[in-house]
Amino acid sequence: MSRVGDVKEWFGVVARLVTGVVWIVAGAIKLPDPATSVQAVRAYQLLPSAIVPTVGQLLPIVEIVVGLTLVLGLLTRGAAVVSSVLYLAFIVGIISVWARGITIDCGCFGGGGFDPDAASQYPWEIARDVGLLLLSLYLVWVGRTRLAVDNLIFRATTTPAPEGR
Repeated sequence: MSRVGDVKEWFGVVARLVTGVVWIVAGAIKLPDPATSVQAVRAYQLLPSAIVPTVGQLLPIVEIVVGLTLVLGLLTRGAAVVSSVLYLAFIVGIISVWARGITIDCGCFGGGGFDPDAASQYPWEIARDVGLLLLSLYLVWVGRTRLAVDNLIFRATTTPAPEGR
């Protein structure tokens, strides 16, 4: 493998681990307190109230599953797509509350609800999520990386080249 290929694969490992650990931590913090997670989703005032409890309770589970699959390198491209969609949704959500003058804790790592100082944190939260979105998109692009379960499950099959006549 070329040096560029090595760098690409090792950077992919770092992207998988960083993004995966962030998802695991975010979900694990929220999981023991589903009511607070529901409150955080509700504070954004973006979803119909009928689905807020479901989203608030399922989100930590989805975060943990996406994080574990990324850390393990299992179904990496699919997990990275889900990760990208979630980060995009979170970025849009934060921009939305900021634009509407709503001051809430993002609820990214637990908490949520009114926070009088939240507006000063929005740029940093958006920047963090954009960085994590870019790492996730990189994983969508590169697919497999080193030290991944994908490499054991989906071994590359080589087809012999047709012989010349």
